[in-house]
Amino acid sequence: MSDAIVAEGLVKTYGGTVRALDGVDLAVKEGTVLGLLGPNGAGKTTAVRILTTLLSPDAGRATVAGFDILTQGEQLRRVIGLSGQFAAVDETLTGRENLYMFGRLYHLPAAVAKARADELLDQFGLSDAAGRQVKTYSGGMRRRLDLAASLIIKPQVLFLDEPTTGLDPRSRLGMWDVISDLVKGGATILLTTQYLEEADQLAHTIAVVDHGQVIARGTADELKSRVGGERVEVVVRERSRIPDAVQLLDSLCGAEASVEQHTRRVTAASSGGSKVLVEVVREFDAAGIEIDDLAMRRPTLDDVFLTLTGHHAEEEDEQAEDGAQASTQGTDATAGGENR
Repeated sequence: MSDAIVAEGLVKTYGGTVRALDGVDLAVKEGTVLGLLGPNGAGKTTAVRILTTLLSPDAGRATVAGFDILTQGEQLRRVIGLSGQFAAVDETLTGRENLYMFGRLYHLPAAVAKARADELLDQFGLSDAAGRQVKTYSGGMRRRLDLAASLIIKPQVLFLDEPTTGLDPRSRLGMWDVISDLVKGGATILLTTQYLEEADQLAHTIAVVDHGQVIARGTADELKSRVGGERVEVVVRERSRIPDAVQLLDSLCGAEASVEQHTRRVTAASSGGSKVLVEVVREFDAAGIEIDDLAMRRPTLDDVFLTLTGHHAEEEDEQAEDGAQASTQGTDATAGGENR
């Protein structure tokens, strides 16, 4: 199985000071999903814009579907699809008219563009709304239409830049089903997300990005194994007793406990299995520390991110992405249709 996407040493700087990408290396096997995971400002969108030829890197090289992003951009754009963070459809047109328009922008014959539009409307459950203006669509419907537009030419490689941003939980699950079906059909996907459960659910491999660098890569299980085994979580009723709870949990688990002050949650890695919970209940009761909740769980990708970076994945650092959006706004407006 060959690599559909290869990137080596990608660098992008804005204003001479904001280093959005700082030597990023990526590789995505054909027919798989790479989850590019990180908070806002990590450099995910900048990487996607470079790989889809909307931006040029300051340094580094990359190929997509065998085409060089710098010297073979026209050929590359004919075989890729792009769905960005915000639906890029025309609200004054109907769903069918939008898809037909994208087909014609890709130089499909009129009859083929019409047939492909109807096929995608059916595939994405939008046939009943095909004749309605997009401004009457819900957020979930717009995202599905935008994704359908990115598939108008049946691309070899698909870039999904935070495709479920702003969706309610039900619509997000529906989008996951659509993406899973595309993968079953043989699509190669680079998926950027800040939703940890999304990467866990959809990605074959994950690259964790922070401050413009890939700081870890592997399968979800491989990344979780870096954190350790099971974890004991205790929610302390009285905030004043958190220091006592930390000291006690350190002793019982033989590992340094961490604290989330706003939730009063104390967590420590443990290899003692469920019997540790019995000891926690007994010792906390003896110490007079009241507990609101107690659980044993496996590490999550959020634990991985916290371990690697010192902060949770949902914490935002928007400086780099704000620079990227400002610098490419004009490019998107002029080239967005051809680079979907």
